[in-house]
Amino acid sequence: MADHGIKGKTVLIAGGAKNLGGLLAKDLAAQGAKAVAIHYNSTSAKAEAEKTLAAIKAAGAEAYAFQADLTSSAAMEKLFTDAKAAMGSIDIAVNTVGKVLKKPMVEISEAEFDEMSAVNSKTAFFFLKEAGKQVGDNGKVCTLVTSLLGAFTPFYASYAGTKAPVEHYTRAASKEFGARGISVTAIGPGPMDTPFFYPAEGADAVAYHKTAAALSPFSKTGLTDIQDIVPWIRFLVSDGWWMTGQTILVNGGYTTK
Repeated sequence: MADHGIKGKTVLIAGGAKNLGGLLAKDLAAQGAKAVAIHYNSTSAKAEAEKTLAAIKAAGAEAYAFQADLTSSAAMEKLFTDAKAAMGSIDIAVNTVGKVLKKPMVEISEAEFDEMSAVNSKTAFFFLKEAGKQVGDNGKVCTLVTSLLGAFTPFYASYAGTKAPVEHYTRAASKEFGARGISVTAIGPGPMDTPFFYPAEGADAVAYHKTAAALSPFSKTGLTDIQDIVPWIRFLVSDGWWMTGQTILVNGGYTTK
């Protein structure tokens, strides 16, 4: 039987410097991962990345950081190749990269759509492609999407719309990689209490989202807390490996499919 635990495993997290990715990096290190490699997009995140690296090392794991714009196939290939060279292998790969745009369809420019597609869809596709090439047998792969995939709502067409293809990428990858024992999943959190959320929303929308989930009264902000998402990812990339090819909405009863 394959070992599906975290202890002794090597981990790559795209978008792993801060927020959910950073918390996950620190959590998996604390769970006994041998090494954790984190990616960050721009120099503005370097200070956060260094803090996360220090926390990973303090938990007893090796720590590596790589900066890259992952909206090209070449950059994604280099990230996986460099991380694998540093750690010796990649057992677990998690993609938390994403970009939000809240805007009426009739106001979205071609340039805005192209950027959303590149960050949310293209990046996810080539992340899964490289994972299929470079993650080891019996590995685990997970991508962050959005609970808006289960919503009937205006203004998020370019966000949820460019995350939606990841559902099929996940299904296809699970079939293609399954012969090697690799599980592939996607998790769609509800609106999360991070700096990623607030710039796209007005005060009225924030107030609505804070009360929209069934369990909102039991959240300190009413929103999805990143601390409530990390255990789900941890489970799916370890003992929950039998769940594969699925997109799971984890949102306290915010939307369903």
